[in-house]
Amino acid sequence: MALWIHFSIFSIAVLVQCSSADYYVGNFSYTGPNGPEKWGSLSPSFAACSNGKAQSPVDLTKTDIFLNNQLRPLDRQYQPTNATLVNNKFNIGVHFEGKVGDINIDGKIYSLRQLHWHSPAEHRANGHMHEAELHLVHLTQDNSNIAVVAVLYKLGDPDPIISQIEDKLVEMDKEVGAGRNDTQIAIGTYDVEEINRISTHRYYRYVGSLTTPPCKEGVTWNILGKVRTLSKKQLELLKAPLGPDFKHNARPLQQLNGRKISMYHKPNHRHSTNQIS
Repeated sequence: MALWIHFSIFSIAVLVQCSSADYYVGNFSYTGPNGPEKWGSLSPSFAACSNGKAQSPVDLTKTDIFLNNQLRPLDRQYQPTNATLVNNKFNIGVHFEGKVGDINIDGKIYSLRQLHWHSPAEHRANGHMHEAELHLVHLTQDNSNIAVVAVLYKLGDPDPIISQIEDKLVEMDKEVGAGRNDTQIAIGTYDVEEINRISTHRYYRYVGSLTTPPCKEGVTWNILGKVRTLSKKQLELLKAPLGPDFKHNARPLQQLNGRKISMYHKPNHRHSTNQIS
């Protein structure tokens, strides 16, 4: 990732492995000569983007999914804390300043550090591309392990998670229009109650990678089965502050290379019409 003043938490997690110079020369994009097919050659630290064998995103294809009775619920109870809206250049995110809450995955405790959006969605469901994807990024205390809870969106009613920052997104777009591309806007206390309401009755898990350079592998992905909705206006607000090369900020699908995708399904829970299948 480029040497911008404000790194995403993804970058922070792997910064110890990459020099500042590497980030500077590795200025990536989603189109043109620095597009996804070239990421691996932009910096030695980005090699996994080209030669990694466990990369993300992937297509959640029925033939690659199996019901895993060993998986546990994604129990969490996030607490309100101060947050900042950040223009990461390649996406728009919310960074939390205090302790939000944890999830337990295979005995490891991961803390929610930030969330951000991609549009269109990066993961697909049997080849179907959704309009957007929310990533809830969790890290272990030493930042060495990453777990992402991903939510797919289709167009429809406004999403309350985005609704509470709509005015900040408008403000950020104005700042970008004034030439201030690295803007951070204080949100104040971020209400996480709507995040707590996100259904985790069904989810799909596999081990993959970051979907932006340096494409670090070993990331535990948990894609929720319940599809949320966002309005066309909200989708436009998430794209507006981004430059032309980043308004479409979904990495192309990657090969599974023999990986299987585990599915958790809460016993006796009815299948919703808004579930991916």
